[in-house]
Amino acid sequence: MIEKFKALDRGIVMMLLASLCFAIMGGFVKMLVGSIPPIEAAFFRNLFGIVIIGITVLRVPIVEIGGKPWLLFFRGFMGFVSLVAFFYIVAYIPFGQAALYNKISPIFVAIFAYLFLREKLSKWAVIAVIIGFIGILMVAKPDSSGLGIYDIIGLLSGIGAALAYTSIRELRHYYDTRSIVLSFMIVGTVGPLIMMMIGTIAGGDKNNIFIAPFVMPHGIEWLWIIGVGVSATISQVLMTKAYEYTKAGIIGTVSYSNIIFATIIGVMLGDELPDVLTIFGIILVIISGILVSIKPNVNENEILKQ
Repeated sequence: MIEKFKALDRGIVMMLLASLCFAIMGGFVKMLVGSIPPIEAAFFRNLFGIVIIGITVLRVPIVEIGGKPWLLFFRGFMGFVSLVAFFYIVAYIPFGQAALYNKISPIFVAIFAYLFLREKLSKWAVIAVIIGFIGILMVAKPDSSGLGIYDIIGLLSGIGAALAYTSIRELRHYYDTRSIVLSFMIVGTVGPLIMMMIGTIAGGDKNNIFIAPFVMPHGIEWLWIIGVGVSATISQVLMTKAYEYTKAGIIGTVSYSNIIFATIIGVMLGDELPDVLTIFGIILVIISGILVSIKPNVNENEILKQ
């Protein structure tokens, strides 16, 4: 009993630290995207990850069945879209709200798993989805013309992540975990290179979400880029260890602390404190995510997040 408690405690602590590191990564991104395009920030983040994963592959070669290359590419592409969308909105909306949109993925995973993988959607999952959408509306506050562009891109971040995670449920039967992660990082490195080349040649706007010119970082910006890569990698390692120690449902619940950390860091960087309606919306989305996480259709591959 004592050993189980210690394992549970370690898992929770590691997930809290992982969430904090992920929020710190977002803080570095928030400072960066005012100077360089979001697509470029995503490029550096993934390039750093490729180096880390590449070292592990050299030490322990990948052994897998394979056979689903297009699905593997789809996972990488949707993860890449989700990451760029998240990096983009970080520059324009409060950081806590951006983190919230990124954390709505479990709600959509439940929906996509039902639609594409024929997994059962329990009545609790249906209730969770409804609660989640109410929370999203309270945060986004659509007017008569509908959702704002940044809210739509924020939803794209969460939906893209959900599609990526849903594909992982199938890919895990055919590929090594590192191959699945690398699919995201390789697409997230090659894709931005191509898009920045197009943006540079065509003279694109650096504030464009996808097609933007390469902007050479200067001075302290290189330190922030390193900060993005280091904090993201530490977060990944801690998150993986957390899932090794403790049940996915518990860890998935603790992972929502990321929204709180992101809100605090955002305020430190100049964001306004969220209003009452936004706070209630955040609470509803967290409740929704917890309800989904403790059910069988939880995304047990959360450790593979970007």
